Amino acid sequence: MVTLDRLTAFLETSTDEWRAVRAATLLYAHRDVAIVALVILLGVALAAALMRAILPPKPGQDRVALPAVLEWTRGSSWSFTRHGALLLFLAGLPFFIVALADPFTAVTKQDVTFPGRRIAIMIDASSSMMARFPTEHLGAKAPGQTAFFTTVAAAETFIRERMKGKYRDLIALIEFGDAAYVVTPFTNDYDNILLSLSLVGDWTEFMKFPDQGTTLGLAMEQGVELFRAFDFLAASGNVMIIFSDGQDTQVMINGRSVTEILAGATATKIPVYFVRMAFNKSVGGTVPDQIWKPAVEATGGKFYAASDESAILRAVHDIDTMSAGKVQVKQYTTEHPRFMIFALIATGLWTLAIALKLTLPYFQKFP
Repeated sequence: MVTLDRLTAFLETSTDEWRAVRAATLLYAHRDVAIVALVILLGVALAAALMRAILPPKPGQDRVALPAVLEWTRGSSWSFTRHGALLLFLAGLPFFIVALADPFTAVTKQDVTFPGRRIAIMIDASSSMMARFPTEHLGAKAPGQTAFFTTVAAAETFIRERMKGKYRDLIALIEFGDAAYVVTPFTNDYDNILLSLSLVGDWTEFMKFPDQGTTLGLAMEQGVELFRAFDFLAASGNVMIIFSDGQDTQVMINGRSVTEILAGATATKIPVYFVRMAFNKSVGGTVPDQIWKPAVEATGGKFYAASDESAILRAVHDIDTMSAGKVQVKQYTTEHPRFMIFALIATGLWTLAIALKLTLPYFQKFP
């Protein structure tokens, strides 16, 4: 299934690249090589034709004995199709020559669409996240089995799940306590996000985190503002994912209620997925569940009571499954190579020609 998804993603990417190619904008790094190769091919073909015309054939060499053919028989109007394999081979030659010239585009700007979403991941770094949360696999190498380190491991698992798929998400990382801080703004560099997560999950860095309370409302507000800063609010495919123990009963933040804070996410269709990290506590096991569950579900998202490792993994998988979609971004490239698409087309045509010639007797008939 993964192989089929990758093949589908590869074909979609190749199709988008072919649509983006404009002959007038192509430059060629090895134009001379392609010209020499073309001259050699034409020279060999011309030399072969001249040799056949000049050298006299041996007696009977160019003749084939056939059974008597009735005079009233006529050739089929579709007989030319037996040359299909040769025509496919010839059709692939121009693409091969162009690929050999190593085409590329200079500085270009284009709107491209990728499978994926804009995802803001929020990590709770408050002191209450040091509560015990034993696991077998998540955070196995962490300094301790606490909710915080399990949370970092869960976020890493989610990102790696996205990396295995066909997605090219724009992901941002926010760390929060009494205040929220953007660790990494939106990027499609998964390795950068993973590096940021490893730094957030460092014991020394955690102990230096200045705001060790829990104010979820401010974190959500910061998430909405980050989408606004990147001018993403009007776009589709936005998601906020919060990993927290939910130990916050403040329903008013700076004179605004939780509902008002999340109104921006609701109005702009940003679903909030809340993974509440509390060991051995199901839904309703903590007092704040009654506040945050209806609040996040009002955005179109979902509340997950992660009471053990298996519940966390189910939540991560569920969010990954529901986070399909497309992201349209402006892409700027300098000297972007384009030979691959031409080489792919030439290889495809030649492979099809060989397959027809070797497998179907119709294409093996005498001309």
